[in-house]
Parts: sequence; structure tokens; C-alpha cells
Amino acid sequence: MSGFIDTVRDPVFLMSTLIAVAIFMTVLSIAMPMLQPDRLQNRMKAVAVERDKIRARERARLQAESSRGSLRGKESKRYMRDLVTRLSLKNALADQKTEQMLLQAGLRGEAPLTIFLFARFVLPFIFLAVAIFYVFIVLKLDRPPMFKAAICIGAGYLGFYLPIVYVKNMVNKRQLSIKRSFPDALDLLLICVESGMSIEAAMRKVAEEIAIQSVELAEEFSLTMAELAFLPDRRMAYENFAARVGLDGVKSVCLSLIQSERYGTPLGSTLRVMAQENRDMRMNEAEKKAAALPPKLTVPMIVFFLPVLFAVIMAPAILKVMAL
Repeated sequence: MSGFIDTVRDPVFLMSTLIAVAIFMTVLSIAMPMLQPDRLQNRMKAVAVERDKIRARERARLQAESSRGSLRGKESKRYMRDLVTRLSLKNALADQKTEQMLLQAGLRGEAPLTIFLFARFVLPFIFLAVAIFYVFIVLKLDRPPMFKAAICIGAGYLGFYLPIVYVKNMVNKRQLSIKRSFPDALDLLLICVESGMSIEAAMRKVAEEIAIQSVELAEEFSLTMAELAFLPDRRMAYENFAARVGLDGVKSVCLSLIQSERYGTPLGSTLRVMAQENRDMRMNEAEKKAAALPPKLTVPMIVFFLPVLFAVIMAPAILKVMAL
């Protein structure tokens, strides 16, 4: 045991471990896009399952919240459900914002919520135990006990909020994919509507075409199309679409579609205006990022480029002076 602790405390071993982990993560990040399977078929199959569930739910006149979600295959384990139910973690750790965040991450139904609550309950204890073992046994820090306890509590706090950070990262990636493809999808939707298609048929066609560019947006269009066909109020389908995505551009489009359904305004003109607005928003965001690029490049240029440039320029003179 003492030999293991000495090995873990060795700075060379720690540095080698960190370097190995960094190299592994770099190789993994480069190879992950190449090894990632095609998610289109699985997502569209999940959407078909969701459509069948919506049909069965509406025929039985159940509530809309009884949907199990598109990630039906990721069922939570029985011990997770039992723990969440016995400790009433849903009342203690989940609220409407939590469920909304899971919806925006593409995690619908009870199973993802159960796994999320289980992770928020278990991870703090795991992080706390690891921190206690490493701080008090392995490192043997020459620090006051309060300092060591603060480190352990901070590790437990990190474990408590790590699931939230993970889900928010999923939300950001999903919203970015939808934001980039949404103006093009609106143009396709406008073409389909002006050709004489209904909004449901147009969404089905757009979902098939836009899936190559954004699987997430194709999934949302398919779900919205199914809800338009089976929900008693079409306004609910548009509101659910806006709530699942959580983007301002999508909310504006859904609000315009609701007003078009209510007041009978031409759907083609509404889609044309909203498509142009979303395209302008995407262009403005790209211009904003381009304008912010020079200040961001200042520090890397000073730290990495200028020393190399000075070395290349001054090296011949330094070599000549040293040769004298």
C-alpha cells in the first residue's frame, strides 16, 4: 500500500499520466468523427415510434405529458427508478426548468429524467469519496484540516452540478445544429407550401431533405408534423415545437404560424418574411463573430508567434556575435 501511495504521489508519474490522458483525448477527438455511426436512421425510427405513441395517446384521450419520448431505447434501470421514487428526488431536484432543459437537449420522457436525477444524487458522493481518499491518504497535504475539507466539499459540489453542465452542453450543440439549418429549412418549407402542399406534408418533405444537414431539426419537424395531425389544437403543436428547441428565431416563426392559423393570413408570405429574418440573424451572428476575431487573436500572436519571429530574425545576428 505504501508503494502504491508513493507511486501515485510521484510528480513524474502524475505528469506522465496527465500527458498520456491528454494524448488519448486528442487522438479520440480526432478519430471520433470518423468512427461516429450514422444517426439518421435511428433518429427517424425513434420519430416514427413517437408518432405512433402520439396517435395512441390521442385516440385514448390521454394527456400530452404522458409521452415517453423519442429515446425509448434508453430506459432507466429499475434500481434508479426505485431510488428516485423512494427519496422523492423529482420533487427535490427537478422543476419545470429542468424538464424544459432535458426537452431542449432531445431527452424526452421519464427515463432520461430518472437517469439525470440519479446522477445528480450519486455523483456528489462518488466525487466526495475520491477527493477524501486522494487528499487525506494519497497527497497528505501539509494544510489545515479546514482547507482539506473545503477541497472535498468542492469536489462534491462539482459532482452535483456535473450532470447539469453535461445536459447544457448537449442543449448548446443541439441548438447550434438547428440554428445553422433553420433558415434553409424555412426556404424549403416555403417552396413546398407555395407549391400547394399542406403544412403537414411540407414538414414531412422538409424533414426528409434537411436530415442530411441537421438530424435534430428533421426530428423536430417530424414530431411537429405528427402533433399537428393528432393534437386537438394546432396551436399546441407550434408551442411544443418552440419549447423543445428554445431558440428565439424558432419561437418567432411558431408565433407567426399561430397567428396565420388564427387570422387566416397567407402562410406563404409569413414563411417568406420569417425565412429572410432568420437568414439575416444568421448573417449578423457570423459578422459579429468575424468582428470579434482580431481581439481574440492578439494574445495568441503575442505569446506564440512573436517569440518565434524574433528568434528567426535575431538568430543569425546572435550566432555571428557568439562566433567573434
